[in-house]
Amino acid sequence: MLAIGLVLNTLGIGLFCWAIFALAVYALPFFVALSVGMLAFRHGAGVFGALLIGIASGTLTLAAGQVAVAVSRSLTLRVAMATVFAVPAAITGYQVIFALSQIGVPSLAWREAFACGGAVCIGGTAWTRLVVFAGTPPRRSRPGWWRMRLNQFSQPPRTGVEASSPSSAE
Repeated sequence: MLAIGLVLNTLGIGLFCWAIFALAVYALPFFVALSVGMLAFRHGAGVFGALLIGIASGTLTLAAGQVAVAVSRSLTLRVAMATVFAVPAAITGYQVIFALSQIGVPSLAWREAFACGGAVCIGGTAWTRLVVFAGTPPRRSRPGWWRMRLNQFSQPPRTGVEASSPSSAE
């Protein structure tokens, strides 16, 4: 029984850590959804209306941030948008790791150190996950940059005279 308990505790902690990292990108949309939903409830939208308005505002925030990072060609705008999403995730990571470290770490200095490390890791994860949506913008300085993005299967096969003549090969 003790072995099963240890295995289940390890799996539970691992699942919780995975959930923290997976949900790190959604800290800002969750905050926006919660704030807008509470504001709508306070102004008489009712529970169901406030829930719908909150979900819609959080979804719109996430979609707008991802589209802004993905479409923008300006590095400054990409960094600013990724920072806007990464800072709340880092704050959330700090708070979660600080609260969890109170379970087994008696020293306040070590709890702070773990919490700062967790903030950096979770903020970096949120940054990375948001920037992954953007990809890299194509360079306009080289002609024919689009040819490098095509793979060999996307071009039609050569048949007949085109395939046998050595002058048509590039």
